[in-house]
Amino acid sequence: MRRENVNDLTAFIAVAREKSFTKAAARLRVSQSALSYTIRTLEERLDLRLLTRTTRSVSMTDAGERLLRSIGPRFDEIESEIAALTAFRDKPAGTIRITTVEHAADTILWPAITKLLAAYPDINVEIVSDYSVTDIVAERYDAGVRLGEQVDKDMIAVPIGPDMRNAVVGSPSYFKSRTKPLNPEDLTGHSCINLRLPTHGNFYAWEFRKGRRELKVRVNGRAAFNTIGKIQDAVLKGLGLGYLPEDQVEAAIKSGRLLRVLADWCPPRAGYHMYYPSRRQPTPAFALLVNLLRYSKQN
Repeated sequence: MRRENVNDLTAFIAVAREKSFTKAAARLRVSQSALSYTIRTLEERLDLRLLTRTTRSVSMTDAGERLLRSIGPRFDEIESEIAALTAFRDKPAGTIRITTVEHAADTILWPAITKLLAAYPDINVEIVSDYSVTDIVAERYDAGVRLGEQVDKDMIAVPIGPDMRNAVVGSPSYFKSRTKPLNPEDLTGHSCINLRLPTHGNFYAWEFRKGRRELKVRVNGRAAFNTIGKIQDAVLKGLGLGYLPEDQVEAAIKSGRLLRVLADWCPPRAGYHMYYPSRRQPTPAFALLVNLLRYSKQN
């Protein structure tokens, strides 16, 4: 295959994944006009329309989707193998991109990564906090961090933290004029602080389990945030009930600033796992991070 043909395919993959000529051009460090010409040339050579363009969006045709599915993973493997060549250098190097949730970033990832960055000056790390279920291959992340039950079965998953519990909490001032809920259905009569998810703009459904019974409750309230830190602040101010990681509110519960309810409906669940594609050839930098984060009950 001629070199310019490879460049055309690389340009197509960038536009297809970014769904934007502007973002793809910035990533490839070329002008938008040059990128548009490259894609147009590729479509003319194949005699197929690969992308549908409007003034506001870019989407793939059926032919474009098939091409991305077939060549995208192969180009990713080539890039991964080239990156793995850093093993022949004296020091691990390169950039590691991770998608995670805010709580895992604060409590597990960042404490470990600060040690890694201090010890290896040639390693760079990018952490993106996002509550949506991210396709790490399509979005070009090296790894993701989510609760164990959220990880796809075709991924390599490494535990990086202990089992977790969530806690439903409210302030003493909130409960002065309200009866404590005895079961999850009672939450419909309470003001609750919602977590806004980026996917489709939905609110997170509070999850409960007792024995074999499992429930997801859509709660209502006067406030909603996309970060759990703000939710905790609102709960402490008496604005409603919150559904938060147990370790985040443990100190406030012990001090009496928060009261816990429905504890028997919030059993432990699999903790955070770092996951990545099974076909991925780990770079030395990535392998260092995985080993640093790996959790065992003896930790």
